[in-house]
Order: sequence, then structure tokens, then C-alpha cells
Amino acid sequence: MPYPEALVTPMRHELTRLGVRELRTADEVDAALSEAETGTTLVVINSVCGCAAANARPAVAMASQSTVQPDQILTVFAGQDLEATARMRAHLAGIPPSSPFMALLQDGEPVYVIERRHIEGRSASAIAADLVGAYQKYCGTEKAATGEADRPETGDSAVAGTLPSTFRSIL
Repeated sequence: MPYPEALVTPMRHELTRLGVRELRTADEVDAALSEAETGTTLVVINSVCGCAAANARPAVAMASQSTVQPDQILTVFAGQDLEATARMRAHLAGIPPSSPFMALLQDGEPVYVIERRHIEGRSASAIAADLVGAYQKYCGTEKAATGEADRPETGDSAVAGTLPSTFRSIL
């Protein structure tokens, strides 16, 4: 059951006021990701969660001040726009679902992922620095190396290396 719209409206506006394109249906997700097959796109899965989303949205705002930007920024709202969120996650197959969540796509493929575990307990400025670093690396003229998407360093790599990849998002 979705959260009440009155609860999430202010959280939606934190991103849409920045010009982030909100996708509320599965068809909108499909169309936007079809457009994302060339260039760079930041996908933000927004969330009510105060412990993580409260810093994720301001991080996107801070990163919007960078001189290097993705071609487009898209958002869906987990816990509210259920169909759109499920479709976005289906397009990101192989990446464990979490919310909040951010993925930078280059030519439709994820090249940099910030999962909830990279957001919780970190300041908005630290998360924004991760985003800006990814923008500088992938939003220019260089193409990303193929393979698994990059993620911020969290200091848990020794533990993560001992677990199956499906468990890494809960560290």
C-alpha cells in the first residue's frame, strides 16, 4: 500500500524543484530509459526513509551545482509509485534493490551505483562528493569501462568480498 500523497509531496518537490524529471508510471519509466540509451542519466529512487533519504535528496541538490552534469536526471518514488519503481528496478537487473538509491547510467548501462548502504550514516556533502566524482568521471567524453558498476568506497570491502553479491547491499 503506497504512502499517503500528502506525506510524500514535500519529498517529491525536493527533487522536482531542481528540474529532476519524475516518473510516476511504468510507461514513463520505459520511455525515459529508452531516451537514456545515449548519453548519461542519473536515476534516483526517492524514499520516505528519514535516516537515509533525508541526506540523499540534499546530496542531489548539492551535486546539481557541479559544472559537469548528466544529460538527464530521473526519479521514481519507492513506497508511493509502486509500478514505476518496480519497472525502474527491473531495468537495473543485477543490482540489489534499495531505497534511497542512485545509479549513473552511461548509454543506458549503470556505471556508478550508490546504494542505501552508501547513504546511511553519511552527510549530504559526502554523498554529493561521490556524485560529483562520478559525474566528472563518466559525464564527459570518455566512455566507461565495461563490467560491474563502480560504487563509493565504504570500508566494508573485506567483509563484502566474503559474501555473495546479493548480500552486499545490507552491509
